[in-house]
Formats: sequence, structure tokens, C-alpha cells
Amino acid sequence: MRNLLLVFLACSGLVLCAGNAIADPRKDASSEEKTPLLEVASAVAHALRDNPGLAAIRARAQALSLIPQQRETLPEPNLSLKILNVPVDSFSFAQEGMTQVQFALSQALPYPGRLALRGEIAAAQAEMGADVLAEQRLQLLRDVRQRWWQIFAVDRALETLGNNKGLLRQFVEITQSKYRVGNGLQQDVLLAQLELSRLMDRELSLSALRRSLEAQLNALMATPQEQRWQLPNRVVEDLPEVPQAATMWNLALQHRPLFRRQKTAVVMAQKQVDLAEKDYFPDFRVGAAYGLRSGRNPDQTQRADFFSLLMSMSLPVLTGTRQDAALDQRKRETIEARYRQRDIENRVAAEIAQALADYQRAREQRRLFKQGIIPQAAQTVSSMRAGYQVNKVDFLNLMRTQMTLFNYQTRYWQTLSEAHQALARLAAAIGQENVL
Repeated sequence: MRNLLLVFLACSGLVLCAGNAIADPRKDASSEEKTPLLEVASAVAHALRDNPGLAAIRARAQALSLIPQQRETLPEPNLSLKILNVPVDSFSFAQEGMTQVQFALSQALPYPGRLALRGEIAAAQAEMGADVLAEQRLQLLRDVRQRWWQIFAVDRALETLGNNKGLLRQFVEITQSKYRVGNGLQQDVLLAQLELSRLMDRELSLSALRRSLEAQLNALMATPQEQRWQLPNRVVEDLPEVPQAATMWNLALQHRPLFRRQKTAVVMAQKQVDLAEKDYFPDFRVGAAYGLRSGRNPDQTQRADFFSLLMSMSLPVLTGTRQDAALDQRKRETIEARYRQRDIENRVAAEIAQALADYQRAREQRRLFKQGIIPQAAQTVSSMRAGYQVNKVDFLNLMRTQMTLFNYQTRYWQTLSEAHQALARLAAAIGQENVL
């Protein structure tokens, strides 16, 4: 029996040493000095400045803004040089009267209204590009804030876990002391050591999750993957009321770039129909030519130069296989754009409803944990711990209550994080940087 006791004591010592050996990166003094503090506002500003995906869309929007002036400008005129009617027996420019060097200048003239429509379509595409940029910016804000709050919740879980590890070590010491004097049970010692080991395993999982979330945040901010961040230990925990769904919907209709983009897409589709109707009419080309002649007439007078005018037009005679099909295509694209607009409205309404429901649920849960469940659980643990020391409480129930308190404390920070994530999604859904 004495040897078995020594084995138990040695095992408990190894467990305590292992617990001290697991490094908490947030509590390493040297790493804290090197790890910069990252507020959520700083993370957002960093991402907006450096995110390459957003920069690419911004460049694309700027490129689209330069297209309208190109589309509504006349085509470049044509300048041509021709050498006409040169006799092949002598290749002399003075032998024949019709031999000439001709310079011609011509200009294509699209049917009236066609250039204007092309410019309007390009302008609509530029507007859509700007709205895509604004929408991507909102999505980036949402993603950065969600990752930041997820990391914050993990940090608080690690902090809570560290506190509970300290309590469990005390439990291990208490159970060992009671066992040594014959007032405790062997199973209590083993149970305390088991729960401490389980917390260590949980700590490893949370640390790995934090590194994963930190890598995702670094990708959004375009910072090196090896960059480590320290988040604030405390934030404002109060969660305000937010407007109702109807108010949020009206804000989305006014501000959501996705809505503006699709409305512009419908307008552009109709202009494509108008442009397709213009294809039933001809385009024109006008020009002038000047021919230089050499040599003399039979009466020895100098041969006069030639001046010519020209005008041509296209003949849209294959309307059955070209213009009719193109017009039908554009009309169907207009129908598609209108249906897509309705689909987007339905999806945004669902986003708003879901985000509001998640926020209200998390807000109420946070209040319940803060004001009711956690204080009650803490009082229960304190009472049961005192009872266990005088052999009035079963150790298994004490451990269960302590782990329940740990889960409630972790869940509290998780609900706070979920509430702020819901606010981030809600802000993106209504097309604004912040809900309030």
C-alpha cells in the first residue's frame, strides 16, 4: 500500500511539472515585449491599407472608369496612300493621264445614338465596378472584425483555463493531503489529476486554434504569417440595443453597394437592348481623296490633279441570323438581371434577419451569464469546496461544479465575441461600416 501511495504521489508530481512546462504564449514576458498590441480598429485600418485583393479590385474599378470616354468617341479616321493606274511597260507616272498618287482621308460615322449608348453602357459598368469595390471593402471589414473577435474569445478562454488550472492544482494538493492522512480517497486524487490533464489538452487545442485564426487575420491584413499579435485583455462588455429589422432593411436599401450594383446592372441590360435595336440601322463612312498627276495633256497643258468625295454605308441585310438573335439575347439578359435583383434582395433580407437574431440571442445570453449563472456557479463552487475540506461534499460533485463554472466562464466570452461578430455581419449587410 505504501508503494502504491508513492506511485500516486510521483504521478501527481509529474502532472504538475507537465502543467508548468506547457508554455502560454500570452504570458511569456519576452514575447510580450516583442508582440505588438492589436486593437480591432488597427486591424481594420491595416487590412484596408494593405489587403491585395481589395487593391486589385480598386485598380479594376479605376480601369473601368477610363472606358466610357473611349466608347463614346468616334473611331480613328483612316489615312490612305494609293498609286493608281501605273503602266507596267514603262512604270512612268507621266505616260498616262489616269496615273496618279492619291491621298485619301475617311471617317466612320456610327448610326446616330449608337456611340452615346456605348458610352452609357461603359459608364454603367464603371459604376458597377465602384460598387463592387465598396462591397468588397465591407466584406473585408466584416471578415477582419470576425477574426479579431474570434481570437479575443480564444484568448479569454485561455486566460480562464489558466485560472482553472491553478485551482485544479490546489485540488490535487488537497486530495493528496487528505489521502496521506487517511481522510481522502485514491479515486479523488486520480480524478483531480485527470481533470488537470484534460485542461492541459484543452489548452493545446485552444493554442492551435489561436494560431490558425491569427494566420487568417494576417492573410487579411497582408502581414507575414510569422507575425504574432497581442490583443487587449479587456474590452467594453456592454452590448447596446440595435434598430429593428425594418429599419435595418431601409438602411440596406439606401446604402448597400450590392443593391446599387444590381440596379445599375438592370439599367445597363436595358441599354444593351437599346443598342441591339440600333444594329438594325446602317453605319456610315465619309471621306475625301486627292490625286496628284504628272505629265502634260496633248495640248501641252499641265495635267490637273483629281479631287474625290466618297460615302459608304453598311447594309444590315442578315437580320434574321444576327440582329434578331442579338436583340433576343439582350432581352433575356434583362430578364435575368431583374430576377437576380429580386434574389439579392431576398438574400440580404435573410442576412439581416439572421445577424439580428444572432445578436439578440448572444446579447441576452451574455447578460444571463454575467448577472445570473456565473455568480451563482461561483458561489456554489466556493461552498462545495469548503464542504469538501471538512468531508461534507463528494469530490466528484465538486469537480463537476468547478468544470461547469469553467464552461460558463468560457461561454460568457464566447457569447460576447459572437455578439460582436453578428454586429460585423449586420454592418456589412446594411452597407455601412458600423451599425450604430
